[in-house]
Amino acid sequence: MDAQMTLSVDKASKIRPAAGAPAKAATKSQIALVERACAQIDARAGERVTLGELGDELGVSPWHLQRLFRKVMGVSPRDYADALRSGQFRRQLREGDSIAGATYGAGYGSSSRVYEVAGQQLGMTPATYARGGRGASIVYAIVDSPLGRLLVAATEAGVCFVCLGEDDADLVAALEAEFPEADSSLRDDARVGPCLDALVAYLSGETPHVDLPLDVQATAFQRRVWQELIAIPLGETRSYSEIAERLGLPKGQRAVGRACATNPVSLIIPCHRALRESGELGGYRWGLKRKRALLEHEIALAEAG
Repeated sequence: MDAQMTLSVDKASKIRPAAGAPAKAATKSQIALVERACAQIDARAGERVTLGELGDELGVSPWHLQRLFRKVMGVSPRDYADALRSGQFRRQLREGDSIAGATYGAGYGSSSRVYEVAGQQLGMTPATYARGGRGASIVYAIVDSPLGRLLVAATEAGVCFVCLGEDDADLVAALEAEFPEADSSLRDDARVGPCLDALVAYLSGETPHVDLPLDVQATAFQRRVWQELIAIPLGETRSYSEIAERLGLPKGQRAVGRACATNPVSLIIPCHRALRESGELGGYRWGLKRKRALLEHEIALAEAG
């Protein structure tokens, strides 16, 4: 399995300026310039826009634009344009367009280019995505863990879902709700076993970290939030507000909370390390009792290490 975290941008979840770095890292004039660059890319969605062309239109050097764009957005202009193109391709497929129509409508130029990047942008082939994920091969296994029954599901590319509970049937139902159109009912202990072993070893205190390949769909904003969560040292926590500040969104704690709540691979991406400003635990998909136990477990691991 190759590690990957896919990047996608739809109109409702488009990357916005100042979402890539702490607010103090960019001035208002710099953010305004990047907003203009985004507007130029948006207006020419489906077209190939070179860095040189963007620089000429904005009156700055390509090198300066590249550096400033990444400073403000956290991604390059090309990453932004690719994510926008992927979002357009997805929308056209969802609206019933043919793969060929969506391919050229999104500006890919050829169907071979779509399939070349499908694993990075879709996590599955375009034909499978057009059917709502139907037929995608997802396997899972369930074992006992210190926090109850643990289900891990994976594709060929990596882990796509992790959940905790008491009843195996409820865990399988949660998996099927997450991937309603996929072929997600195949249990395969042998294939998923190594991933389960790694998570159980972490929960049992045998290892301080979980390092597994991921196959998860994420908007650019979700990806940035999840990267911030992964960067929190073992045994420490951050408030939703602190994470939002680091992303350049001082009023974005609710958006950060939503990104944590939609994390499909908890434990691997440690959303339990995010707390309310008051220090209260806040929410957790698998229950506050488990969130508290995870934090206490990590503090003990950090002190022992």
